[in-house]
Amino acid sequence: MTNATRPDRAARRRRWPVTVGTALGGCALFAASAVPAAAHGAGPGHGTHYTSLGDSYTSGPLIPQQVDANCARSDHNYPSIVAAARKVTVFKDVSCGGATTQDMWTSQGTNGPQLNAVGRDTDLVTVQIGGNDIGFGSIIATCVRLASQDPTGNPCQRSYAASGIDQLTVAIAQTAPKVERVLRAVHARAPHARVLVVGYPDLLPDDGSGCYPSVPFASKDFPYLRDTEERLNLMLRLVAGWSRAEYVDTYAPTRGHDMCKAPADRWIEPLQPASPAAPAHPNARGEEAMAQAVLERLGKGRGRD
Repeated sequence: MTNATRPDRAARRRRWPVTVGTALGGCALFAASAVPAAAHGAGPGHGTHYTSLGDSYTSGPLIPQQVDANCARSDHNYPSIVAAARKVTVFKDVSCGGATTQDMWTSQGTNGPQLNAVGRDTDLVTVQIGGNDIGFGSIIATCVRLASQDPTGNPCQRSYAASGIDQLTVAIAQTAPKVERVLRAVHARAPHARVLVVGYPDLLPDDGSGCYPSVPFASKDFPYLRDTEERLNLMLRLVAGWSRAEYVDTYAPTRGHDMCKAPADRWIEPLQPASPAAPAHPNARGEEAMAQAVLERLGKGRGRD
């Protein structure tokens, strides 16, 4: 192949974030089919060297037993459940609360750069990252603060779109190349690994209804925040497909178990948790549901969808 006909990889990398932005801003979000929960044994992959990368939705803050105070990491988070079900030989969980894509290369306290846990012997990697890049914590704080000004309206949405452009949609689009960079680094360090990008679970009612004051957002901000999370998951799905990785949908399997549901039914805790978990984070049942989604994806064999 001559230089004139060789694909310009750099140019393609410049183009695809624009494609992601177009999809986020102009297309209807597609609904992924539900993934049935099922029991899994070791199955294919026995002997796997498994590394888990991610943020607090991966680490499982406050879920017993906490094994790393610095990162709020539980031994009953979804990577631990997956590792036990697959009977892996080597398991490295370096997920850490508060992690952003940059923390794949930098230390968080006693937690070294997460990518250091990925090597040539690694043959399974799960990655759940991006929520802190768009500012999950600050979004929640902003929407709670603004709700008191207009509890039946959408003050949070109006605030983020005050310039005429929704800033959260922009933030998601800007996070796409950061996630792609992480996946390129994973492939470079573990060229034979199966790489799974894990999406975020259903945090708020899928039908757009609210539950003020249990979750103190203004009533019309609930569908806005739901749509924002769906855009984040859509971006992760698109980047996974572009980056030779597989996407794991955890939204569909957790639909109907959001933070507005009764304590017996919810897998995501509200801002004042009733079960051991961080506010607006999965409890033990939520981590189990995400683990089952990962195991279901692994059971389907290598593939992008």
